[in-house]
Amino acid sequence: MKKTLAVLLLLGMPALALAKVPVVASFSIIADMAREIGGDRVEVVSLVGPDQDAHVFQPSPADIKKVSAAKVLVTNGLGLEGWMTRLDKAANFRGVTVVASKGIKTRQAPEEEHAEHDHAHGHDHGDVDPHAWHDPARVQTYIKNISAGLIQADPSGKAEYQRRAADYAAKVKAVDDWAKQQFSSVPAAKRKMLTSHDAFGYLGERYQLKVLAIQGVSTEAEASAKGVAQLTRQVRKEGVKAVFMENMTDARLLKQLSAEAKVQVGGKLYADALSGPSGPAASYLQLMRYNVDTIMKSFR
Repeated sequence: MKKTLAVLLLLGMPALALAKVPVVASFSIIADMAREIGGDRVEVVSLVGPDQDAHVFQPSPADIKKVSAAKVLVTNGLGLEGWMTRLDKAANFRGVTVVASKGIKTRQAPEEEHAEHDHAHGHDHGDVDPHAWHDPARVQTYIKNISAGLIQADPSGKAEYQRRAADYAAKVKAVDDWAKQQFSSVPAAKRKMLTSHDAFGYLGERYQLKVLAIQGVSTEAEASAKGVAQLTRQVRKEGVKAVFMENMTDARLLKQLSAEAKVQVGGKLYADALSGPSGPAASYLQLMRYNVDTIMKSFR
């Protein structure tokens, strides 16, 4: 009888060993970071998928179930996920909450942004730009916060989480160093670009780029006719040549402005979401390299 019980217990051991920590991330970029750090110990689900906009996401009953079943909930913070508080409450989430951006130095949205944009649905980010992942140096803080949250939820995996976090941090630093080298090859006066919404301010701050945008830091902020006219004149005056669409926003207004300013659209950037698995930006590291390459082609 004892031998039979021992055999049954041994047969059950692999199943127990394979049990993964259920992690829910708010959107695809954060989900990728959690997978990189968590490895085989975690099962990560992203609420907002590839090529989808976290600014305007509306949680479903299925999303409530996902959050309720999770042990770790990873968010960006800084007002990006305005819907998260309601979702957290509806799911009665009692696990570990990780705010990946906690502790970073934030970027303030330009003052003129508030005067020249009409905010839809009564939501905005206040003065804070939430898109900090476009600065790899700030992503080092994301990595530390996500790693700490996973360790809190799964202490037995501490050594692996720390090892994977260190490896990932080194890869992010390598991308940062490469991006610095790329942009430094272009005279500062030529490092000017225009995008659909103000998602690349941290990128501009990190690599000394002047970044103009039609919409504010949220895609919910609708550009006014006056603001678009002023921006068109500024693009002409400053000789901006790099104009980019984004993977999760409507490009009609950008195309209209580029036509009026007589500048070419230089391609598509990945701002607030990864591409699908077969796309050019299926991970955060790929996103950074793709965006830098695309911007550099227009700068040249």
